[in-house]
Amino acid sequence: MKIEKLAAIDIGSNAIRLLVTNVITEREGKEPSFVKSALVRVPIRLGADTFNSKNISEESINRMIKAMEAFKLLMEVHGVQKYKACATSAMREAKNGIAVTNEIFEKTSVKIDLIDGKKEAAIIFSTDLSAIIKNDRSYIYVDVGGGSTEITIFSNGKIVNSKSFKIGTVRLLNKKNSFKDIWENIEIWLKGNTQFLKKPTLIGSGGNINKIFKLSGKMMGEPLSLIYMKSQYHFLKSMSYEDRITELELNPDRADVIIPATKIYLSAMKWSGAKRIYVPKIGLADGIVKSMYYGNI
Repeated sequence: MKIEKLAAIDIGSNAIRLLVTNVITEREGKEPSFVKSALVRVPIRLGADTFNSKNISEESINRMIKAMEAFKLLMEVHGVQKYKACATSAMREAKNGIAVTNEIFEKTSVKIDLIDGKKEAAIIFSTDLSAIIKNDRSYIYVDVGGGSTEITIFSNGKIVNSKSFKIGTVRLLNKKNSFKDIWENIEIWLKGNTQFLKKPTLIGSGGNINKIFKLSGKMMGEPLSLIYMKSQYHFLKSMSYEDRITELELNPDRADVIIPATKIYLSAMKWSGAKRIYVPKIGLADGIVKSMYYGNI
């Protein structure tokens, strides 16, 4: 048996994450196993800067530098052999995004890649979904982030279509934009690409759907129903921000974005005709590790 330690840094619009994974190989007759060793989440909401002022603020830059320095130390302690850092919509849309990545590299030696929506979706999609996907069924894979939502439709084991939409939880908190056009585009796109699919099922990824699943009390591998998602959406909306923190024990930076996230998943289920959503608890960081191991990045 051989154990290789890999790490991924996911720089999102709502938070920054470090995932350390043990890749277990050289076991006779068995595929490599990816076992999470550590996950650290830092609530640096870059989207609040970009989606309002179009720039990453000095305060956020300083916090990011400190986070990268801390992540480097943690990776050293864990004995990480290789890592990769990727930034999504908030960083790639910021006017000073490239300048910020250069500054971080100069001060911490951490190289950050700015990836577009399609590459983000492809990396996330590379994670192992074999426990859920059946080749004779149709699925809509929906990953809701802080700044964008990636949707991939596949049927009979093949990708039918994939698209990234500029709508996400942090972006929706910005009341300056109604996002009416984008909501309509998602509805038209989903209905057009799923109208011939028979009983499609949603697969949801992202921190918010993971939290919704945890609140449901369901066993891992069991789906959430459309009825449950509707009731949970109205339940969360009925609570104050403070109550969501104190009664549901949500992090402050989760207690506000969980409502727009639920709305996106619920809308995707409604427009695609899906009655169930599976939550395999995977995300960009998991995809980065697997893509790095298999040489896809």
